[in-house]
Amino acid sequence: MIRIYTEIEQGKEWIARYRGCPPLFACVLGFTETGLIPGISAAGRTSEDRKFTAVADAEFLYYGAGHKPQYPLPPLTAGASPVLISRAVVEALHIPVYFFNAGLPYPPNIPVIDLGGTAAKCLSHGNALELATVEHLLEVGLLWGECLAAKVQGSYVVLGECVVGGTTTALAILLGLGIDAAGKVNSSHPTCNHTQKLAVVQAGLEKMKERWGGEVLGRFRESTPSPHLPISPPLQIDPLQLVAAVGDPMQISTAAMAIALSRSCGVLLAGGTQMLAVYALMRAIAMIYALPWRSQQVVVGTTRWVAEDPTGSTVELAQLINYSGSPVPLLATQLSFSNSGYPQLQAYEQGFVKEGMGAGGVVIAAHLYQNWQQNQLLSAIETQIERMLSINSN
Repeated sequence: MIRIYTEIEQGKEWIARYRGCPPLFACVLGFTETGLIPGISAAGRTSEDRKFTAVADAEFLYYGAGHKPQYPLPPLTAGASPVLISRAVVEALHIPVYFFNAGLPYPPNIPVIDLGGTAAKCLSHGNALELATVEHLLEVGLLWGECLAAKVQGSYVVLGECVVGGTTTALAILLGLGIDAAGKVNSSHPTCNHTQKLAVVQAGLEKMKERWGGEVLGRFRESTPSPHLPISPPLQIDPLQLVAAVGDPMQISTAAMAIALSRSCGVLLAGGTQMLAVYALMRAIAMIYALPWRSQQVVVGTTRWVAEDPTGSTVELAQLINYSGSPVPLLATQLSFSNSGYPQLQAYEQGFVKEGMGAGGVVIAAHLYQNWQQNQLLSAIETQIERMLSINSN
């Protein structure tokens, strides 16, 4: 039920180390106005819907289907929110969940740890976040990583996210770090909108270069900027300035938590493109700011729908990140909805939704912790759908 796509031996060691261990799930919520661009994301049918996706998903994950929500799950073009998958597992296996607000336009209607960040502007402006906010999120993320690590001694933390438009900010971070990610990222659309994403990202990177010029190279060992975008390795940009220019608040918060967590426990970065970008960001921050971390403690875990997305190149992207040092195993649950009786789940097999709210990582944790197989997972997830449909019909 778990397939290792890259760095197979390291992946096997990680799985063996944490099999049977009780996990903790931390979900980092953030927002970027990039997600409001028409057509950029399918995580909400309209731009107005997408303003509320993160707070709605978090509320459902916390309370489940029996609660009358302040923020109902937004309508999708097709499929059901991946939070149904995450909720099914954490409810059945009693996995503790911590929610972090890295920067949202609306406060979630659940107990949440506020990291003191802000929602990001559209990355196309090249000025998504204040640098002081990014620096603050790095510091507080490191502290919370240490706190979470103390709660899971000998085990691991599943780090999930919810950021609508996050695969586009991920593309910006990857290109800015010199990784040739164009045409390789994923999306919630059945066919990834690569051209649209790249145009937005290139606009943001150009604005960043115009705004900062040579200042952006300040703390790097290489002093000559590349005349072309994307910037080519070796690293030629301060990673914190990069996030401030074209990133989102989840990225820096999660990267900081994962760096601190890796020093004493396992880390499962739960997501596809976005978490590969977080991993690349972790490596850049750790190198430039001399922060100790243990790369062998970190894996990226997602769904088969992401890892084998024919309109992206997730495995190749992971290999490109590995090529430049600190290799990361890419794992994916082999969960299938082919035999589901619900069209909302069958839509995943048609390329819709694919991942989100840590769904892939949480399912991997179910395999590792209680050896859950396909039938158990499908039954638990369909039970969530049944409850939700029953309540909505009343």
